[in-house]
Amino acid sequence: MEAEQHHPAACDGALSKAFGLLGKWWNGVILATLQHGPLGFAELRRAVEGISDSVLSERLSELSAAGLAQREVEPGPPVAVRYRLTPNGTALMPILSELAGWASRHLPDTSTSWGGGRG
Repeated sequence: MEAEQHHPAACDGALSKAFGLLGKWWNGVILATLQHGPLGFAELRRAVEGISDSVLSERLSELSAAGLAQREVEPGPPVAVRYRLTPNGTALMPILSELAGWASRHLPDTSTSWGGGRG
């Protein structure tokens, strides 16, 4: 049986791509918040303490474009917009949970707020 070859450039590219999206302030927190079910914009803003409307809107657009979150318009009246995880976003949750556990065990706590006061 032939050993699987390691291709550092491919691995580095994949990690860069993943952390380019997930490493942005708030993206992981937004995804983790949506794992509990669909939320409207105002509900999500209240749940993600410290995020501004403009940053939340930008991050939701990015997460939607990446296929991790989905914007749904529910017919009214009144018309309601809700956000939910896609199957790809749901598949990411165990990985984020493992990453959070690792960070709790191995990284120093340098702030009282996950977002560090950004956005």
